[in-house]
Amino acid sequence: MWSAALQVEVGAGDSIILYVECGSAGGGLFSLTPKKSHTSPLRITAGRGYSDCVRHLICHGANPNTLAGGRGALHDSCESHHTECTQLLLSRGADPSLLTKDGEAPLHICTTKESLECAKVLLDYGALINLPCHYTRATPLHVASSRGLEEHVALYLSLGADPCARNREGETPLNSACAACESPQDHARYLRLAETLLKAGVDPGMPGKKGHGPLHNASANCHLGMVQLLLENGASVNATNCAGFTPLDCALQVCLDYECQPQKLIQTLLNHGAERPSIKMWRFCASSPLAFEILLNAYDRIPPGDFWVQSVPTKIWELHHTFYDSVLQVTNQPRRLQHLARCAVRNIYKGECHKAVADLRLPATLTAYLLLVPEGVMH
Repeated sequence: MWSAALQVEVGAGDSIILYVECGSAGGGLFSLTPKKSHTSPLRITAGRGYSDCVRHLICHGANPNTLAGGRGALHDSCESHHTECTQLLLSRGADPSLLTKDGEAPLHICTTKESLECAKVLLDYGALINLPCHYTRATPLHVASSRGLEEHVALYLSLGADPCARNREGETPLNSACAACESPQDHARYLRLAETLLKAGVDPGMPGKKGHGPLHNASANCHLGMVQLLLENGASVNATNCAGFTPLDCALQVCLDYECQPQKLIQTLLNHGAERPSIKMWRFCASSPLAFEILLNAYDRIPPGDFWVQSVPTKIWELHHTFYDSVLQVTNQPRRLQHLARCAVRNIYKGECHKAVADLRLPATLTAYLLLVPEGVMH
């Protein structure tokens, strides 16, 4: 028994594999099986930066707008940030807004810092700056914002990109940026990027379809600088998403996931007028003594119940037993007159506490007390 296979190109990236099997008696079996090509010579060479090969293939009839495996050669050259190949393909007729089978244009594929020059060339050849992805409806500005690409964002905005464009989830590029800045080491560049978007006119409080706004995302990522920026630009501190969560709720839920002083974020939200959350949310921050103290001091009294105690690991309790014991002692008990006076002052200024208290020109210790700076014990 022996077998052989012959591949015959039938056009448009398709081929037919002809299998021949013969037995000793001379009988045979012929099978025609269609096989879809997932790439092309032009895609391979463009993706690897072989400009001479790209030129040779095009000169011998390769179509730069052919989709093989759902993508064109231009997508590969941009993804691998090969500017020379990108320039060559465009000069030979490649469509700068050619869509993949997933509805992405080459600008959507420019997702790294190194792809900036490719993006510039695409735009020079007329790429549509506000073209949304067919499925996600994300524009190139959404993509660049979510990747933290400051130079891309500045370039797109300078050429007319819409900072208020909304993707399929109803989110603006600002929301994309706030959602993506998860790692503390990336906070600085995402903050600068957000400042650029805000200067371009994006609404700092525009929520997506599920009511989740930029401030929710920034709070969930424990990005203090981003939260302050959004609040300074008018984002609503008490906006709720479809689940009924406010930005403070989002911050409390991730309180133990970050080591970048989440208590300062909670303090900032409260000093900007965040409403006190349901006591059910206490369990999320009970294991963070500083955050828990700040939150509890926003209440004029601590209701009965020790439901939060089981949320605190034994080691944490032993390490901070003075604080936790003091919380239990004031539970369902009248708070000190000094604390009640603090609550009264804060209630007067509400969302302006962060500014108004400082304007009172009080002693530094009293100012800190009014602004909920933790002391390590409850009174």
